[in-house]
Amino acid sequence: MAPRNTVHRRRRRRRRGPSRAARLTMTLSVTFSIVATVVQGCGASPDHGAATASAPGDGKVSQQAPPGQGAHASPSPAARPGSPDGGTATGKPVAKPTRSAPPPVPLPRSPATKLSIPALSLEAPVVALPLDPAGHPGTPPIDKPKLVGWHGDGPAPGEKGTALAIGHRDTLTGPAVFLNISMLRPGNTVRVTRADRRTAVFTVDAVRTYQKKSFPDKEVYGERGRPELRLITCGGRFDKKAGYAANVVVFAHLTGVAKA
Repeated sequence: MAPRNTVHRRRRRRRRGPSRAARLTMTLSVTFSIVATVVQGCGASPDHGAATASAPGDGKVSQQAPPGQGAHASPSPAARPGSPDGGTATGKPVAKPTRSAPPPVPLPRSPATKLSIPALSLEAPVVALPLDPAGHPGTPPIDKPKLVGWHGDGPAPGEKGTALAIGHRDTLTGPAVFLNISMLRPGNTVRVTRADRRTAVFTVDAVRTYQKKSFPDKEVYGERGRPELRLITCGGRFDKKAGYAANVVVFAHLTGVAKA
């Protein structure tokens, strides 16, 4: 009887997968990676106004604009020009125009006694002068170069109308009281003290030079409907026989009244 062939069956080993603990560890690792990625993405979102790093190496951090304030965002109704709250496109209030002070009331008549010009460090006594034979305002005596003459027959400084103050530029003895009035500029002031102990303050409007042959009497002496002042002296070229060829005129108007 033939012997039976013994067949050894090899048992196939089953491949075992990761243990339960290993699977749990992998699951937690994957979950943490996903959560970290989501958090990082939210942190860089412009909707949260987060800080984003600028160019590498500059060490600066720039703040992104909040929603609705980007380059193409339209302004809110409250920030539009002409809005009821007076705002502008930048959200800043519009400055209201300031009202200028009303002009001072013309003063009653009172003789001038002193004239001063702070910008020129000038202070001089004033005397009344009559008209010359030709009907023009006279000039102070040639031997008193530091004296200012006021046209006494015309308006007093501060009174309604155009007051005239006349002084020499120089004399044979040297410089005189109105030597430098051509250096005055608009905005400078001229102060005239009066006998009633009030000081009429005038502000310079213009300084002009006119040739004596074409001197505009109406423009210089004419009334403008308010208290004004003219300072007049010689100017232009000098000729030994004919004297100066022009006149320098300072135009000013009353802007204040002070106590002397």
